[in-house]
Amino acid sequence: MTNVQERASAGVISGSAAARSRRTARIFALTLCVGTVLTGAVFVTGALPTVPVPPGNPITEQKRILGKILFWDEQMSTSGTVSCGTCHMPANGGTDPRIARHPGDDRALNTPDDILGSPGTIRSDANNDYLRDAIFALNPQITERSANSMINAAYAPLLFWDGRASGTFRDPLTNEVVLTSGAALESQAAAPPASSVEMAHDAIQWSTVTGKLERVTPLALATALPGDVASRLASRPSYGELFRDAFGDEAITPARIAMAIATYQRTLISDQSPWDRFMAGETTAMTANQIAGWNAFQTVGQGGTQCNTCHTAPLFTDNSFRNIGVRPNAEDNGRQGVTGLASDAGRFKVPSLRNVGLKATFMHNGQFNALNQVMGFYGGAAGVPPNAPIRVNRDPLMNQIALPPQVGAQVQDFIANALRDPRVAAQTFPFDRPTLFTNRPADQATNQGGGVAGTGGTVPRLIAQSPPMIGNVDYRIGLDGARAGASARLGVSTLPPVAGRIVPQRFLPTIIVPASGTATLDWPITTAQVTPGQVLFVQWFVADPVAAGGQALSAVFRVPLFCPSSGCPTSPCSAADIASTDGDTTPFPQPDGVVDNGDFTAFFGAFFDAGAGDLSSIFAADIANTDGATRIEGFGPDGVVDNGDFSAFFAGFFTPCGV
Repeated sequence: MTNVQERASAGVISGSAAARSRRTARIFALTLCVGTVLTGAVFVTGALPTVPVPPGNPITEQKRILGKILFWDEQMSTSGTVSCGTCHMPANGGTDPRIARHPGDDRALNTPDDILGSPGTIRSDANNDYLRDAIFALNPQITERSANSMINAAYAPLLFWDGRASGTFRDPLTNEVVLTSGAALESQAAAPPASSVEMAHDAIQWSTVTGKLERVTPLALATALPGDVASRLASRPSYGELFRDAFGDEAITPARIAMAIATYQRTLISDQSPWDRFMAGETTAMTANQIAGWNAFQTVGQGGTQCNTCHTAPLFTDNSFRNIGVRPNAEDNGRQGVTGLASDAGRFKVPSLRNVGLKATFMHNGQFNALNQVMGFYGGAAGVPPNAPIRVNRDPLMNQIALPPQVGAQVQDFIANALRDPRVAAQTFPFDRPTLFTNRPADQATNQGGGVAGTGGTVPRLIAQSPPMIGNVDYRIGLDGARAGASARLGVSTLPPVAGRIVPQRFLPTIIVPASGTATLDWPITTAQVTPGQVLFVQWFVADPVAAGGQALSAVFRVPLFCPSSGCPTSPCSAADIASTDGDTTPFPQPDGVVDNGDFTAFFGAFFDAGAGDLSSIFAADIANTDGATRIEGFGPDGVVDNGDFSAFFAGFFTPCGV
């Protein structure tokens, strides 16, 4: 330990000097040389206790940076639209700024049991094909509780509102104990990637998640990468290489994913608020009103119950579970669902008040959207009718809370402003983050209008949620509201629509609409199929005798094709450049800039397999239109593997690249 760390730990340095020393110690800890392993305290955090670290998952810089990359990578989800950080934005106190409404048990919106949670994924089946949900149809599903903050979560022995993430971390694959204690962060981190509401499709297998990480470029969907992340990814490492640096070999496992993310979260320590500086001796760090609020926070109340009874400094939570009577227990039994104990009915975790002034909603169900509403709730707590269902099993401490209006305003000022860490609010290190795909409207597909109704007077709906990133072989387009049993084709054009419809320059492979009326077309976006920077316009054409002209049409969507943060994959040097040297199209065409025997093998295998309807084979062998003109010549694949593709391949194979 450095002298600065020793002096700060001993409490010798005070005031702003101590704060600077804490920052110095933190930076030192986060820039450890390769191979350094820490098993105890990592940060000198002033009033906060030592950050607990399970011995089996020591903090290293390599593991921290891997965890940060994983935490912000939307490719961790099967939709490509949700990362861990999507619901945990630092600028919002580590919670979700998006307001999304779940209808609650009554399945009716805008009723008292509604929940303000987080949007997740559109429901999809085990094949990752869109599936109509009974509540949310083909819109993003909403979580049944609001998102808790990941900031300072390292101190909690149990995580989630109901505490189901325990300190004992079990391997998500084998259920064997990996870490015996102090590993609530690891237990929590393993849950969302396997949730069919938050990040995954139905019946997800961890092999799907780890297999995807083995083939994607880390953080390919993100832009404006934080400095430490940009530096680590400058050499374009694979996830396997990142895992090797962090764990010793390239194996990507669920347990390692959780351990890396947990390591990153243990560095998200908020301890530089005005209150922290005030407690360190900087007497002007808090205003007079905030000091009054801090004093009231510790003293005002009945029967020895004050705000800090549950929200105990310096964490501003005692990590207990309490029933404060926000809603009837029958709507959500909270901790009881984990323990099975009647005494735990309606109990939820006491959240920290640090950075709470940055939040958009409050309580486990998000029912309040302003701090003054929360203060009003506590101010009227003692007046709740004793026989009200909402009061069943309510914590008796709630009867002893009494904050006069003026005192309440002072306490609110203290909570909202004196507990706010400026680094969190400004999203500066270690709370910095990249810009996600879902934060960039310019890179997202947009509805251009149009459409022709078919059977039942319904206009087919086109679903274009996936990131149209070149290299995204998981790109998919959905169809809903189409006539069951109809053939449907997705038309593609580089020309904008006229009067609500496009003139397709090509069609993607035909699909047959199932009985549900909902279908999914997998469309790998590769440089063998498209051009970087290209803008496409797409529209569903559904055979329907009821529709005008015998075709029902969806609205037109504008699809802007963008390159990964690391740059677009290699462009084909000719139409025959469809695969890597060993003939691997992984599983769709991935040019490598060389036309060789790998391309020959891949094309002929795909050409003959395409007749059986294999989608990856169709995309690999479909390199030209019927006349043999290729994308490189200004035309493109036509959704059919035929003699035109055969002719185009041989012309490209025997033509030198670049000619």
